[in-house]
Amino acid sequence: MKSAFIFPGQGSQSVGMLSAAAEAWPIINRTFAEASNVLGYDLWQVCQKGPAEELNQTTVTQPALLTASVALWRQWLVAGGGGSRPDFVAGHSLGEYSALVASESLDFVEAVKLVRLRGELMQEAVPAGEGKMAAILGLEDEDVVAACESAAQGDVVAAVNFNAPGQVVIAGSAAAVERAIEACKEKGARKAMPLPVSVPSHCALMKGAAEELAEALEDVRFNDAVIPVIQNVNAAAETNSDTLKANLLKQLYSPVLWTDSVRTLVNNGVEVAVECGAGKVLAGLVKRIDRGLTVHGIEDPDSLAKALDAFGQS
Repeated sequence: MKSAFIFPGQGSQSVGMLSAAAEAWPIINRTFAEASNVLGYDLWQVCQKGPAEELNQTTVTQPALLTASVALWRQWLVAGGGGSRPDFVAGHSLGEYSALVASESLDFVEAVKLVRLRGELMQEAVPAGEGKMAAILGLEDEDVVAACESAAQGDVVAAVNFNAPGQVVIAGSAAAVERAIEACKEKGARKAMPLPVSVPSHCALMKGAAEELAEALEDVRFNDAVIPVIQNVNAAAETNSDTLKANLLKQLYSPVLWTDSVRTLVNNGVEVAVECGAGKVLAGLVKRIDRGLTVHGIEDPDSLAKALDAFGQS
């Protein structure tokens, strides 16, 4: 039986996340302390006490979710999961950085530095109020793409997160996104609603941020992955360090092909997966993509025990 670990991205954070895990496993606090040393502030304190407005700032959210995922991955290894490493790893958007750390392609400390910078560059790329994202529910992918094309009118708006059948996120300039929302409603969308974010991720408005991130990536060492990584931009399994690095950069201004990524896992024989991080967002998406793929969480001792049992490591 083949397996995979999947790592969540922004939207999975919550004040108090991993509190039960930290009480049970010292490695959680050690991992957060390692990240805090890089960041220059107490990341664990923000995650536990908030306020939510601070945790939800992209410059804080990104290192917080990366660290949460890596901490749980480390606990999995010490709890016995290292005897049955997954056949594949994949991460949704920001989660791809966590997947690269798990695959031993990217060092954790370097990843913390990169995601902090990534958050800063994304925030700076588009002035507050000028960008927007929206979730479109109940339309075929091609209908959402067509609605964005008709609504652009010289501005930027595109389908950027293909999360599951009937669930697509669009992003771009605020006015164009509003036009696209109306176009999607006219095409019969069940819901078309703006998201409470200020950064229009994964669209052409992020190309400037990607150019600056590219400069930072030049100085970061990437290794060939010991576990194949299903990358967002092509939904293909990659292990070559140069390819992983190039695709990670493209990811900033390219759509997240999550539906296709999950299908790639299934097509490669994966039957069981672990959502390694805060929350259960990805488990919900996977159910909508392919119910034949079972997803376990590992946020606390009970769920970890169940996941280890599923992997035959209990």
